[in-house]
Amino acid sequence: MHYRASNYESFVQDFRLPSETEWEYSARGGMDNNPYPWGGPYARNSRGCFLGNFKPIRGRYMEDGGFNTVKVSSYHPNDYGLYCMAGNVAEWCRTAYDASSYDFGHDMNTEYTYNALDHDPPSMKRKVVRGGSWKDIGYYLQNGTRTYEYQDTAKSYIGFRSVMNYLGRGGQNKEGDF
Repeated sequence: MHYRASNYESFVQDFRLPSETEWEYSARGGMDNNPYPWGGPYARNSRGCFLGNFKPIRGRYMEDGGFNTVKVSSYHPNDYGLYCMAGNVAEWCRTAYDASSYDFGHDMNTEYTYNALDHDPPSMKRKVVRGGSWKDIGYYLQNGTRTYEYQDTAKSYIGFRSVMNYLGRGGQNKEGDF
């Protein structure tokens, strides 16, 4: 329970993991038809430089400038200004993983959630991981590629990005009304 809620105070900001849909929307940066967050169909630019931190060329990790994680600002952000949406570390999503979730999901609500209990089987404890990491091949850096990890494990190549619910604009608007 949140501290403010336990003291009957108003709860203003709620930080959480993004859903899989929110993560993909953010990673695409407004460019719907491109496989990577940087907008192109390739993992290198026209000069041959890698555009993300991942495992290139048969595991030669140093080819892209990093043996493991690198500074977030080492590569350019996408068009929404978000850094490392592909590579560096993969990112947890709050969405539960099911390989067939695209078959039973609905267009208006693609969110599939399940809060696993300790006695649930391992297949019920999987959460979606997106974005690929420094140890993944380029395929996992693509916006539409999804994989999973068990929610009760920690890995050196998986991190998280928190999101905040948007509450609307605050204060007075230009006419003086609230």
